[in-house]
Amino acid sequence: MLVEYKADYQKITMGLLSYVPDLKETNRLMKELTWYAQEDNRQLFLWKSQETNDFVGVLGIEIEEEFILVRHISINPSFREEGLAHRLLDTLAAKYAPKQLVGTIETGPLIAKWHTES
Repeated sequence: MLVEYKADYQKITMGLLSYVPDLKETNRLMKELTWYAQEDNRQLFLWKSQETNDFVGVLGIEIEEEFILVRHISINPSFREEGLAHRLLDTLAAKYAPKQLVGTIETGPLIAKWHTES
């Protein structure tokens, strides 16, 4: 289940984002959270597992007029290889339809794979 970020989720969000290679340092993580909060078109979402009721993934997006830019996607290693990234993207695409999901250099390959398998 996709859940909008709120300040109560800061620590879990930081933990999930820390799996992103360039977000390992706490100072960098805090800057990234601040960056998302600075503009209305930037949003973080957490994915809550229905099986465990825990947050197991995070998505960071920028909402543009024609598309949704997926800046970050990170999943707890214990939940990888379960198709969870595709479920997150499916849910995000449905939420923002008819806008197209696109990726950055880092997220682009995952988005392209998702497009071909959807």
